[in-house]
Amino acid sequence: MAQCTAPVLGHRTASGRDACPACGGRSRGYSSYGSYSPPSYYSPPSYSPPSGSGGSSGGGTSGSTRPRWSRAGSTVLYTPAEVRTLTPVRENVEKRAPQPDLRDVFLCHAWDDRKGAAKELHDHLEARGVSVWFSEKDVALGTSLLREIDKGLVKSRVGIVLVTPALLTRLKGEGIADKELSALLARDLLVPIVHDTTYEALRDVSPLLGSRSGLSTKEDTMANVAAKLAELVAPQ
Repeated sequence: MAQCTAPVLGHRTASGRDACPACGGRSRGYSSYGSYSPPSYYSPPSYSPPSGSGGSSGGGTSGSTRPRWSRAGSTVLYTPAEVRTLTPVRENVEKRAPQPDLRDVFLCHAWDDRKGAAKELHDHLEARGVSVWFSEKDVALGTSLLREIDKGLVKSRVGIVLVTPALLTRLKGEGIADKELSALLARDLLVPIVHDTTYEALRDVSPLLGSRSGLSTKEDTMANVAAKLAELVAPQ
């Protein structure tokens, strides 16, 4: 067997290693090791929620989070702005003591929307188990509308205002909807729902209501808006 010459001659140089009968040539073929670069690996694209899965005045595609009150397994996504907007409302809902015959939601809307957008929102909410005070079914013939509205406001956990072009017209005339809003604005339990219009148009008519953030159907469905409201008023 060939003997290594390192103890006598040393292997300090490449020629010394090559001249060794035991070690000569072992390092050949590895001279380019220092330039080795690891192979690149496939990096999957980051996840983006599908269009329409979230929703707010900023658009459904930006929904990317869930508030603390969302139950496990919920598929409803919110934008960070929506979570900030709804958190104070949720906190007040949680503070309210249980009351008999307490409705989950008081739906304020324009008279012209009672068979259209307001009815659609009402139906979506009730399909999700939300009890809604809705003038179309809760004001009996021959009763005082204003008095029934007062009672509905007192016995509702949250007020929602369906802001439509018809409501903006009504607000300019200072009708019953305006009186409802005055009572709702006095509490931090109000969520505007903008439909077929904009917050800018609302601020032109009602700066106080327009200063409240809320939800929008601009790039979200009415069904998703209802889903968020249903989570907002759900029991703890």
